[in-house]
Amino acid sequence: MQPADERPAERGTTVHFSLSKRALTGVFGLTLLAGACSSSSSETTLNGSGSSFQKPFDEAAIAAYKSKNSDVTVNYAGGGSGKGKADLQTKTVDFAGTDSTVKPEDLASYQGGAILYFPTVAAPITVSYNVNGLDKLSLSPTTLAQIFQAKITKWNDAAIAKDNSGVTLPSTPIVIVHRADGSGTTSNFTKYLADAAGSTWTLGSGDTVNWPTNSQAGTGNPGVAQIVGQTDGSIGYVDFSDATSAKLKTASIKNKDGNFVAPTLAGAAAAVAATTVAPDLTYSPLNQAGGETYPITSPTWIIVYKKQTDKDKGSEIKAFLQYLLTDGQGLAETNNYAKLPEALRSQAQAQLSQLQIPS
Repeated sequence: MQPADERPAERGTTVHFSLSKRALTGVFGLTLLAGACSSSSSETTLNGSGSSFQKPFDEAAIAAYKSKNSDVTVNYAGGGSGKGKADLQTKTVDFAGTDSTVKPEDLASYQGGAILYFPTVAAPITVSYNVNGLDKLSLSPTTLAQIFQAKITKWNDAAIAKDNSGVTLPSTPIVIVHRADGSGTTSNFTKYLADAAGSTWTLGSGDTVNWPTNSQAGTGNPGVAQIVGQTDGSIGYVDFSDATSAKLKTASIKNKDGNFVAPTLAGAAAAVAATTVAPDLTYSPLNQAGGETYPITSPTWIIVYKKQTDKDKGSEIKAFLQYLLTDGQGLAETNNYAKLPEALRSQAQAQLSQLQIPS
């Protein structure tokens, strides 16, 4: 097998992570003259799980990687950021996708030791809604916080009307839709509300929170999108890719500079560009300053163990991450994600050297 740094820049998969290597062995002498040959093969399987937020990008990148590296297969099961982190913690998977960081108190229980964060793409978390006859909606942070705490229960509430001057609002009851699973999308959405809405938001933040009892829950971003799309009066938080695929209506959100901004990749890119990146490559693009920034922008990472115990798996993880940070970035926008700024991509590529792979 080629060393990871000498491998082609592109390698790919289906929605699972497994890599195979085949080396043809020539058969000499009379066998060669007879035109016969034999082959031997070995297979390395990489298993990943986690973030549904990043899954559409991962699927596209895996397929493209596979198309140029037919001997490689990679499997990504999704399941939410909480599941991904839990699976990596117990070494059930080789890597995890997550949109939220690991709690400091949980790091000691990770069976493989220290972990590394590799940012891949970013995207808006949309506030998607389905209200008959309401095709344009603007929401300020405090109004949004009150809606998701069920303190505002009708669409024609005075606070919503204040954000939407001149818009006719129906008296339709509001149906809150949220994630049922442990979710980085939930973590980032609630962190945004805690920051932007201040004391108005009282439910805290994290991969899970205690939502109002009369709300509805969907599994993964696709599950939330499905409920919103089928329920009149509903409102939920959904990643940009799934909201776009489901053709959901999305609200413009008042950003830190006081502008109502629709969820766009340009707005997400502006938010990422405004952030400060920590030495471990974690960062938060939430509620960043700037006239064009979309305030509910989520980062996403693939996390792996710094110390790899299997040479083949470690080399393949490094090769795939290298692809995501180079040619894979070209797949971001066509799949409804913002690619990383060049400086952050360079930092992430440099961090690949920290992976400890057995010789």
